[in-house]
Amino acid sequence: MDGTVLIADDDRTIRTVLTQALTRAGCRVHATGSLAQLSKWVDEGRGDLVITDVMMPDGNGIDRIPAIRKARPDLPVIVISAQNTIVTAIRATEAEAFEYLPKPFDLPDLMGKAGQALSRRPRRAGEPSGGPALPSVVAGGAEPAAGAAPSADPAMPLIGHAPAMQALFRMVARVLNADLPVVIAGEAGVGKSMIARSFHDLSDRKDHGIVVLNAADPMDAALTRIETQAVGGSVIIENPAGFDAAAQARLLGLIETIEADPQPGRAPRLISTMGPDPQADLAAGRLRADLYYRLAGVTMTVPPLRARIEDIVPLARHLLARAASQGLPDRGLTDEAAALIRSHPFPGNVRELENAMRRLALTASGPQIAAAEAREALAQTAGAEPATRPAVTRMSVPPMAERPARVTPAATGADTPLADSVEAHLQRYFDLHGDQLPPPGLYDRILREVEKPLLEIALDATGGNQLRCADLLGINRNTLRKKLTDLNIEVTRRRKLM
Repeated sequence: MDGTVLIADDDRTIRTVLTQALTRAGCRVHATGSLAQLSKWVDEGRGDLVITDVMMPDGNGIDRIPAIRKARPDLPVIVISAQNTIVTAIRATEAEAFEYLPKPFDLPDLMGKAGQALSRRPRRAGEPSGGPALPSVVAGGAEPAAGAAPSADPAMPLIGHAPAMQALFRMVARVLNADLPVVIAGEAGVGKSMIARSFHDLSDRKDHGIVVLNAADPMDAALTRIETQAVGGSVIIENPAGFDAAAQARLLGLIETIEADPQPGRAPRLISTMGPDPQADLAAGRLRADLYYRLAGVTMTVPPLRARIEDIVPLARHLLARAASQGLPDRGLTDEAAALIRSHPFPGNVRELENAMRRLALTASGPQIAAAEAREALAQTAGAEPATRPAVTRMSVPPMAERPARVTPAATGADTPLADSVEAHLQRYFDLHGDQLPPPGLYDRILREVEKPLLEIALDATGGNQLRCADLLGINRNTLRKKLTDLNIEVTRRRKLM
């Protein structure tokens, strides 16, 4: 890798890490904690690549990109930010940043993006890469307080550092102002309606009307509202598979009328929310194929919370801040409460998490929410009664001899197939709840029950050697490490005694 990289970040640690990594890769690096200094270097014609934070003591890094592009159209800019919201991704895309990476970023990923940016930028004739030499690396600028966390915008709940959410944010940013219908798929409670609304509120159509249409609306009145109020704006269609056949036919007719409008700019954008598997709705006949293909110009799926575990605690704190901004008491989370919330399956996804946080904001006894209070709120949100119902984080199963009679005695011996043994345990667990169903989230709960002992036994068998353990399990070593962290499994490396 060859070139001069200009770094602007008010965190001295990040400047040091990036400087060392890029220098080892063969680059010349100059770093500062000031956007004013960065702008001075750019105006002097220095640098082949800029890496800038967003929130800086003397301004906003994204706001500086238009001036950088005007002064140096061929100078790529990589944006890094702890403000992991959909707005940041959209603003970075609109400013034509070369790349946007959330903090904490993956260093090899950032190095790869830096290499791509440097390789694509043409060299200036008669001048070494990076312009005139600078003095030694600058490490100035204000430093954040130790342990300080970036503030979140309480009005913007669409946050997420997890790769799945960042990929979604990038997709939204790319198609935000495209004249394409959009389908937003996902489980209940993941925030599909919120993302659908953001397509209108953050786009060029925000000054025009928006109409939300669902199966409960009288179709005649709904179509009239679309024709009169959504000209040049947006129409959000919530779960079109829930519309009856006649309503779907009329909706299809409206879309055909919109598409035939000869006046550009009048047609509203169509944004639809659907379940996690729209193809299943098609196959089952719940959704007309011709309607679906008119709506699905671009399809994006919102990940459930279980696919973005690292986002749960930041999102919980964000929702508490949002509740405080709406007049509820200002609360924080103890480390124990945060760990408990992180381990909860959240079958209701973000909606369930928000309900729990609002309940805790109202009912917590002090400014910091305790673990016992979090446990009670989560149990109530999931529909369980913690004082009387069995614990759900670890199944309490009576001896196999007490299982239901429908499981044959032959299935209890040492040679019992694993599937039969699991079936017996699960059946007994259901029977413990009598006429009631177990609390929601059973699928992920059962997987964790199996996964943790499997990892512990495999680690023990391989003497704590994670590379051998990953090979034994047939998974990637990084995947194993993440699972060990998520399940709080302590690894002790030792020699296996034979």
